[in-house]
Formats: sequence, C-alpha cells, structure tokens
Amino acid sequence: MRFRWLSVALLATTIVGGVKGSQAASTLPFVSRLYSNDMVIQRDHLVPVWGWTTPGSRVTVEIAGRTFTGKAAPDGEWEADIAPMHEGGPYTLTVTGPATRTFTNVMVGDVWLCSGQSNMQFGVGNLLDPKKVEAAANYPNLRLYNVLMAISPTPLKSLWADHAYYHANEWLTCNPTNITQGSWNGFSAVAYYFGRDLVRNLKIPIGLIHSSWGGTIAEAWTSAGALETMPDFKMAAERMANFPASMRPKNPNQVTVLYNAMIAPLEKFPIKGVIWYQGESNVGRAKQYRTLLPTMIKDWREHWHEGNFPFYIVQIAPWQAVKPEPSNSAWAELQEAQAITARTVPNSGLATCIDIGNPHNIHPKDKRDVGLRLCLLALRHTYHKNVVDSGPQFRSMRVNGSQVTIFFTHTNGGLKTEETTLAHGSKLQGFAIAGADRHFVWADAHIVGNTVVLSSPDVPHPVAVRYAWADAPVCNLFNGANLPAPPFRTDKW
Repeated sequence: MRFRWLSVALLATTIVGGVKGSQAASTLPFVSRLYSNDMVIQRDHLVPVWGWTTPGSRVTVEIAGRTFTGKAAPDGEWEADIAPMHEGGPYTLTVTGPATRTFTNVMVGDVWLCSGQSNMQFGVGNLLDPKKVEAAANYPNLRLYNVLMAISPTPLKSLWADHAYYHANEWLTCNPTNITQGSWNGFSAVAYYFGRDLVRNLKIPIGLIHSSWGGTIAEAWTSAGALETMPDFKMAAERMANFPASMRPKNPNQVTVLYNAMIAPLEKFPIKGVIWYQGESNVGRAKQYRTLLPTMIKDWREHWHEGNFPFYIVQIAPWQAVKPEPSNSAWAELQEAQAITARTVPNSGLATCIDIGNPHNIHPKDKRDVGLRLCLLALRHTYHKNVVDSGPQFRSMRVNGSQVTIFFTHTNGGLKTEETTLAHGSKLQGFAIAGADRHFVWADAHIVGNTVVLSSPDVPHPVAVRYAWADAPVCNLFNGANLPAPPFRTDKW
C-alpha cells in the first residue's frame, strides 16, 4: 500500500553503496560522526569512542581528567572506552592520535533514539504556531542530532557525510535557531516535545538522535539477518544482502536499506531507549506487523547489546473519512497490532493519540500531546515516577441478557467523556456491539462507575464489542488523568 505523503521522503537523500558492511577507507572519519561539540553521552554506561586511522596507531581519549586509550586494528578501526560517568557537564573531550579532535560543551545524561516515518520526521516548523514554539525552545540541557537520510544495500560502519544545510550528523544545543534545523521544516516535533518534557521533569541532560524518513515501511528499518527469520521477507532480505554494486537500490521502501544506513552506524553509541512513530505505510498488512514490529525491536536490542532497553510506540493517529456506520478497518487492525506489541514485548509501551487525529490530514499538527504521552511512559516505566501513563484499558466484558458491561484497568480518577477533534458533547460515543451474525451497530453507551454499559434494541443477544474501531473514529472515553482509551475489540473476526 502506498500513500500520497511519500513525497516527504524525497528530501535530502543520499544513496550509498557499501561493500559487505564496510565503506571505502577514505570516507571513514578519524572520530565517529556521532561525536561533535554539544553532544550528550549516556550516563552510567561504558561509552566507546571510535573511529578510523592508520592501522596500529594508538589513540588517546581524555575527558573530566581521565584518560582512555585504544589501538587501531589492521582495518584501521580504533576504539577507546570511557568508564561510566554520572550525569553532568559541560566537559571537553579530546581525542589524540595521528590526528587531534577536541569536542566542547559535552554533557553526560540520557540519550534517546527517535525513529519512524513522516509523523516522526514532521518538524516543528509544521506546527500550528511554529514561531511561538521556536521562540520558546531554549533548553541548554536538551541536545539535538539529525541523522542524514540515506540508504544502503549493506550495513554501514559510519554515518554518511553531512548535509550542512540542515546540520545533519552534528549535535546542536536546543535553542530557537537550532530547533529549526531538520529534514522537514525543523527538528522532529514529537521528539522535541518528548525531550523537552523529560528535561523539565528530570533536570538532567537529554540527547535526542532523530533518524526517520517519511513514507517508509518497517521492514526497511530492520536488518537482513532479522528479516531472514520471517518467511514473508526471507527471500528479499537474502537478495538485498547480495545486491550487485551496479544495481544499488534507490528506493527507501526496500527491505533493510534504512537499517543499513541510518541505524547500523549508531549501534556502538549507548542509548537509554527508543521512541517509534511508524505504521501508516504498513496499513493493510496488520497481521504481518504483529510479527514484524516485535522482530525489529528484538533486532535493534540485540545489535545494541544493552538488553531490553525501553521501546515506546506511538499508535498511529486517525485518518480518512468518518464513516456513518460501524465497519471493518485496516487502520484499526494496524493500531491493534501496535497495541499487541506494546502489551507482549517486554519493556515497551503505547502512546495513544486516537483523540487528536485529523481525518483530512495524515500529519495531525498536535504533536505536543504525542510527545507528552511518550514522556509519561518513560517517566513511569524507565524513571519510576508516580505518574499516570495510560488511558482506560479494556480488561473484560460480561453479558447479561441484552446488556454488555465492559470493565477497564487504568481508570485513574474514574471514567469520563472529553471533547476531541471528532467527538463533541458529553454523550459517550465510539462503542459498537454485534450478535452472532457479526453485524455491528452503534451501541447506547453509559458510564457506570468504572465500567461502561452497552445495549442496542437491534442486538438482543450481544456477543462482541468494538470501540474506536474505524479509520477515523468518533470516540471520547477518557480517564481522570485526561488520557484516552485506545481502540479495542473483543472479537477475532
């Protein structure tokens, strides 16, 4: 399935070759391009500094009065590991060998990778009031890094060369000027709001590595080795691994090419976790996505060698026409696949934005709430703060004659209705019920304590319930923390 927003992906593209996981020696930097002035390195973690130089050469890394050394291997790659440090800074990091590099204003804190497709790439300049947001984006402890958009048929050791016009592959301090740098009208708005809220709550340096590309499929972000474990992708992944140099791919929507160029070169750089906003380009293949997304998460975790780091998923926002009657929805099935992943993959979570979509625009402009909800997940599950991170979650249903009672978890403060972009007024909306004939109709829905009671004169013997099950659902169930209930269904039809 291909969508009209694919043109977003054509900005600032670099197509690279790669020879079985390597690049020409002349293109490899003395120090990895992940190192620059104003960077953040991961606290409480061994941090490798690496690069390429004359084989056999010794390289020294100095920071905070301590020195660490490495020696270049026969292929020229060297590495010196900085011992774990607590949050703090600024520091100066100096690398000395056959060449010398000095990096200033280096902070130690938490680093988050922010990836996905166009709703992650969506820059702050696309927001409703961008000038106001940009003027207020003055957070010295928040640091921003844009990965250059590039593809490769094989994994790269180093990020490809810079495109200076949007400061790709260079750390920037978050300020009103630097927040405007990015591949699509500024730095990722979702990532910015997520990082801003972490800085406000945690009072520590936060680094955001933004690596996304509009209109792209999840399998493009997954390694060939992982895809070869899935029958649907095995043949394509094997073919890509043996791609002739004379026929290099030019399309980002091919298996593994974005992983190779935009993820693989990051894997030696320690991170705290990942936020992920992707799925629109996999709509229509929701059953496959139930396996593909967990496979990708496992793949990234294995390559980083950091265990089950946090992986927080944005559930794709509503889009397309509002339908007058309940119906099947490929969009809802993809949302369900994301929810299943968040529920079953360890140390993952789901940020629901079912209430802030736009049926006329695949790129809704409310990214502040998306970033906030991702931040709530991190605050509760990664930083162990006492915050509410989820709206009401379906727990069970009970049928009593013609009535159905739905029970929820995460009812913090009680169930209630709220105004949304599509639902107006106080009447509870978005629930449908069906009998054994599988024909769904809208239900009369009422909040009773921490439950919802449903009925319809057209369904005397209900057996199944769906909520917000549509491309653009009109729904408005929230909890006392003002967080929305995600879509769900009790059937498997």
